Amino acid sequence: MQVVPVIDLLAGEVVRAVRGERSTYRPIRSALCAGSEPLVVARALLDYTGSDILYIADLDALTGGVPQAGVVAALLAALPATTIWLDGGFRDASAFAALVRQFGADAARVAPVFASESLASPQAARDALASLPGAILSLDRRGDQVLDPAGCWSDASLWPGRVIVMTLERVGAFAGPDLELLASIRRRAPGAMLVGAGGIRDAADLDAAAAAGADAWLVASALHDRRLVPNP
Repeated sequence: MQVVPVIDLLAGEVVRAVRGERSTYRPIRSALCAGSEPLVVARALLDYTGSDILYIADLDALTGGVPQAGVVAALLAALPATTIWLDGGFRDASAFAALVRQFGADAARVAPVFASESLASPQAARDALASLPGAILSLDRRGDQVLDPAGCWSDASLWPGRVIVMTLERVGAFAGPDLELLASIRRRAPGAMLVGAGGIRDAADLDAAAAAGADAWLVASALHDRRLVPNP
């Protein structure tokens, strides 16, 4: 099971995400490093996990603000061996294209995450997911409510080769992964790389998620609290 470390960026700081309730997020306090400066936290997570992928959620952009392009550019420059999966609240392919142009040659190491909560329409989803190599779809849900103006949950023909199953109410809550939901998505996308998000408490949860069909999992809180110790 691949562990993909996550940083949530808010106003230039890394914050701790809890249950998707973004108004309550506060600067991260981590057992892995001191402070909430993005590069310090990113390096600590990458060193701890041995990952060459970092998932970034730009909460400013996701809540309708200005994308934190400068922060992401600085991370790309300082972490030349790292690929970034970036969720910037992209409504369509052009929104990602406008942002990634600011990263110059480092843009090749940025994979766009198109969140079902952000995509503007079915056509925007189809264009973005089909036209951009390496595009990732995040199927977002809070409780029993799917966040999906573009209809991505119901139309599996939109799904690219990498799909995230994001259960926001479990993020940072240590409630365990939603294995039933994960298994249901695996049945609909047998050939996709399936990435879970939310609920991981320890290695046993990762094992259960792998058995349910996950190839990878986005993790933050369990790493910062050292509940999850990567394999040596």
